[in-house]
Amino acid sequence: MSVVLERPPLWRRVLPVFSGFDLPLLLGLVVLGGIGLVTMYSAGYDHGTRFVDHGRNMLLALFILFAVAQVPPQKLMRVAVPLYTVGVALLVATALFGVTKKGATRWLNVGIVIQPSELLKLAMPLMLAWWFQKREGQLRTLDFIVAGLLLLVPVGLVVKQPDLGTAILILSGGLYVIYFAGLSWKLILPVLLAGAIAVAALVMSGDRICQDDVKWPAMRDYQKHRVCTLLDPTTDPLGKGFHIIQGMIAIGSGGPTGKGFMKGTQTHLEFIPERTTDFVFAAYAEEFGLMGTLGLIACFTFVLARGLVIAAQAPTAFTRLLGGALTMSFFTYAMVNMGMVSGILPVVGIPLPFISYGGTAMVTLGLAMGMLMSIARSRRLMQS
Repeated sequence: MSVVLERPPLWRRVLPVFSGFDLPLLLGLVVLGGIGLVTMYSAGYDHGTRFVDHGRNMLLALFILFAVAQVPPQKLMRVAVPLYTVGVALLVATALFGVTKKGATRWLNVGIVIQPSELLKLAMPLMLAWWFQKREGQLRTLDFIVAGLLLLVPVGLVVKQPDLGTAILILSGGLYVIYFAGLSWKLILPVLLAGAIAVAALVMSGDRICQDDVKWPAMRDYQKHRVCTLLDPTTDPLGKGFHIIQGMIAIGSGGPTGKGFMKGTQTHLEFIPERTTDFVFAAYAEEFGLMGTLGLIACFTFVLARGLVIAAQAPTAFTRLLGGALTMSFFTYAMVNMGMVSGILPVVGIPLPFISYGGTAMVTLGLAMGMLMSIARSRRLMQS
């Protein structure tokens, strides 16, 4: 007696790959991607192949997201230590044998030129989440000290390159893990208070300490100029203050509803520097105005809220810490970029997630959101 086995149709074989995905999170990312494509078409249609390349980078990030989402969090946990170790080793190699461009030693030639600091944006929260998972139920002050040392080593190496923007992202990713692990507010509040006092003192004494003959300890001249230009961009309107001034003009000229798609004069007359990368938010705000900006912020807020819900519902300490850190790092990307373009924060090289042009940043975001989707997917599959 012969038995005939029917081969299931293609859609049944593909369906398990998509099962368990968090649809609200995916929807939020798709909307952000759509906004990014519209903005890039307007800001970069006459900028070579920027729009086409941006679309390609977005598809690559989407593919990476789906691929990483198939990896269970248990396997992500296993690569935490090796990934961190390799990342720090590459940073040390960069300091010793790195490629220097425009006064910064950020790249390493290993057959191809890579930027090792990008690896630490993900390796850092993975490593600290692994550390606190191992110490779960027996946390002591010493454990937080060890976590701080694990964080400060790569941050110090990146600051030395120098690359302040990437250092901020690595530092914030690690600090989020430490905070979510249960760091006492008794230790957090004094630091916040000291930071507030330092900022107030900086603003009040800006005219005096920004003189050319005044040297700032532990900071390079260009970093000092960035801060001083933030305090008063008009001191160098055609130099270091040009980016901030033009960004604020573009945002303000958008008004309540914007000038309209493809009608941004500051953008298309090329007054906005880096209008497809770091300052793409200024181009967006000029054309879509306050209402469009509020809509964009609402999209970022939705992704932030959904990511925190996923982290809060995660089943293990590792997934909770990792999910929370990845979500808050995404928030840091958006907050710092919009803050620097608006003249609230110093200008640092941090892109606007899924809006700014950049292959490396898009791949990093795809990996981060893929890990977050993996956490959500693992919980849903466990429940089913």
